[in-house]
Amino acid sequence: MGDDVARTAVIVPAAGRGERLGPGAPKALRTLAGQPILLHAVRNLATARDIDLIVVAVPDDAVEESRAMLAGIEMPIVIVSGGETRQDSVARALLALPPEVAVVLVHDAARPLVPADVVDRVVAAVRAGAPAVIPTLGVVDTIKEADDRGVVRRTLNRSTLHAVQTPQGFDRAVLQQAHADSDGGDATDDAGMVERMGVEVKVVPGHEEAFKITRPLDLVLAEAILVRRRAAGGVG
Repeated sequence: MGDDVARTAVIVPAAGRGERLGPGAPKALRTLAGQPILLHAVRNLATARDIDLIVVAVPDDAVEESRAMLAGIEMPIVIVSGGETRQDSVARALLALPPEVAVVLVHDAARPLVPADVVDRVVAAVRAGAPAVIPTLGVVDTIKEADDRGVVRRTLNRSTLHAVQTPQGFDRAVLQQAHADSDGGDATDDAGMVERMGVEVKVVPGHEEAFKITRPLDLVLAEAILVRRRAAGGVG
């Protein structure tokens, strides 16, 4: 990639336990179609044309295992020890970025099937001047707001609602400032931290296959998608 193009890194926080998948290894190290979820996620990210570096934050006791697992991917990859929370893991990964990186994406390891064109859309929007970018899907279900007694208070207008995915993209300085200004809580969404700074967040189209693996049923769907991709000769 030319020197006149902002260099781009993806941070993958992968130190979470993923308890809704049941007891066992951290979620990112659980297997999907015989391989760790993390391997699928990083391999898919590496197919995006606009990524220069991937930084993965894993549990302390999984650093060497993860380094060996990802060694065969043709992309510069840095492994760091993650923190107690997702926010801590992203902050630690930010410290590992070289100075020439200007665009930073943050991607959930639990979204291992994100298509490369979604990644490239996010990068392009940040390079075009957006300080923060999120891929989303329109909400198809009717959404109702209920009070603490379980009584519906109103029905929301779903035409204005967006289901947020990752990778989320940021101007590096904006993301670093958001973490510096943080109160130390466990943010589940980096874009939310940026919003609290009063920074505008741009929406770009996401993809149905960029869903998050949270429950056992999600693994079944992900395996079906992998079978279809491999049959078509795509990345598996």
